[in-house]
This record gives sequence, structure tokens and C-alpha cells, in this order.
Amino acid sequence: MAPAPYRCSGNGSHFQSILRVGLLFITPAIACRASIADTGQANAALQRGHVDDAATMLRATLVAQPHDALAHQLLCRVFYTQDMADQAIHECEQAVADAPQNSENHLWLGRAYGLKAGQVSPFSAFGMAKKVRGEFEQAVQLDPNAPRAASDLGQFYINAPGIVGGGTDKALALIQRIEPQFPVYSHRLRALLAEKKKDLTTAEAEFKTAIASGKSKSQTAPAWIDLADFYQRRKQPEQALAAIQSALATNPKGPELVDAASILTQAHQAPELAERLLREYLASTSQTDESPVFKAHVQLGDLLKIRGDKVGARTEYEAALALAASYTPARKALQGL
Repeated sequence: MAPAPYRCSGNGSHFQSILRVGLLFITPAIACRASIADTGQANAALQRGHVDDAATMLRATLVAQPHDALAHQLLCRVFYTQDMADQAIHECEQAVADAPQNSENHLWLGRAYGLKAGQVSPFSAFGMAKKVRGEFEQAVQLDPNAPRAASDLGQFYINAPGIVGGGTDKALALIQRIEPQFPVYSHRLRALLAEKKKDLTTAEAEFKTAIASGKSKSQTAPAWIDLADFYQRRKQPEQALAAIQSALATNPKGPELVDAASILTQAHQAPELAERLLREYLASTSQTDESPVFKAHVQLGDLLKIRGDKVGARTEYEAALALAASYTPARKALQGL
């Protein structure tokens, strides 16, 4: 009987008995350890916003191991951060094909479909929305205790029409299920649902309850930002600024800084504070691909341009392109100086 194909633990990838790399021959076990190291390094680069470097490492991994699901997922996220929907979908579909029981793969594929839905005609977006729902539901089914997947699915149910699978009843059922374990997420979803119904009093109260439900500063800071964003949507800039100041009192280091800067910019409030927050994020060790560093550079460049600092703006746009050479908004911004 032929021996069973070698599998790396965790990703289920199949390997030949030996892999040729240049003039060297590497055993499967060594190849697996190299893959884990490569994807780890690529993920670190992705979190720091070095998406071109991350893509190079991930493509090299996939040449040797075409069915490395984690590498496909990370490459999907590389494209997703740059708003490249088609490429992101392709890579996340490969990740799902190679590891269909992985909740994160389905979550990111749903997000990639959602990105594409925002770039196509309403008719095409209709079909894409069904795919978004299917992937989010699969992500939650595979891991009922994944708060991000539940949150994304809840927002879909709230915002999507019933014809593509949205609906208040579905949203409420999900909210009630996750409330004991994830009260901050559940109250945020209740707030969004009330806002959708134009019950603004209840929405504001639920956003505040989400803040009170936080068990740590890492939970309360984003909840304050959610409240600030609500006030900004309601054209209440002073309240938005006050909520942001409450968030900053928790001393956040991560994406909340970028979100706060975005809200301040939209509200035409405290541009100096928005600039400071972006600089703090760019200097922090809490960067993430869900607030891409190169986009923060572009955002900072736009603020500098508004106040007449074209030299500073150029520096930021060039910094963005050094990390993501194909990021079109950065290139256009640089050309527009």
C-alpha cells in the first residue's frame, strides 16, 4: 500500500515526499516549519501595513504549497486592504476550498464579497449580497463563539433587505443568542437596529449601554467610538467630539485612533487632534490590517494638504506607496499635489 500523503498539522496541505527548492531538497517536516514561519512573518508584515512585502512572502509560500489555506487567507486580506475585490475574492475562495471548516476563511470571503458588492451595479450587488450572507452564516455556524463573525452577520441582517436574507427577526435572534457572552457586541447591534428603525432615543441608549457593558478599556474605547460615530451620522459634532474625548481617556493605542480621526475629519472638528491621533497610530505597536497603515498615511496626508503643508502631505503619500505601491488613492493624491 502506498504511504499516506504527508500533512502539515493545522492546514491539511498535501506534500510530495520531497520538495525541490533551487538545488536543495527539503523534507516535508522542514517545509511545514518553514511555511509556518513564512506565514507568520507575512502576517506580521500585513499588520504593519507592509502589504507588498507580505504579498511577496505569501506568493513564495504558495508556489511551494499551493493548498496552504492560511497563506491564501492572508493574501486575500492583503488585497482586501487595498480595495482589490476580485483578487481578494479569488484568494479567499481558495482558502475556503482548502480549509472549508475554518470560520475565519468564510468571514473574510464574506467581507470580500461585500467589498465587491459596493463596486458593482445594483443588479450585480443583489446576487453578491446573497453570497455575503451565506459566508457570514457559515462563519458563525462553524464558530458560534466568534464575536466578529456574529457582529458582521448581525449588521448584514440589520441593513440588508429581506429579499436577500436580511431582517429584524433574524437580527434579534442573533442578538439574544450572543448577549450573555458578548454584551458589548449585542448592545451595539441593538443600537444599530434601533437606528435603522429611526428610534434614535433607543439607539443612543443602547450605544451607552454597550459602553457600560465593557469589562476592559479595550472594549470601552471602541464602544465610545461607536457612540461618536452615531453622533456624527446625526450631525451632532460637539457630542461626537465629547465621545471621542471619553474614548481617548481610556488611552487606546490601536485602530480606535484612526476611527476617531476619521470621525473628527468628517465632522470638521479638531483637525490638530485628528492629526495627532493618526501620528500616534503610525508610531504604535498596535497596528492592524483592519486599519491599514498605508491608509492612515493617506488620511494624514490629506489633513496636511488641507492646512497647506504640501511637503508634509507628499511625505505621507510617498510613505503609503512605499508600503502599497498599487494603492490607487495614494498615487492619485500624490499626483494631485
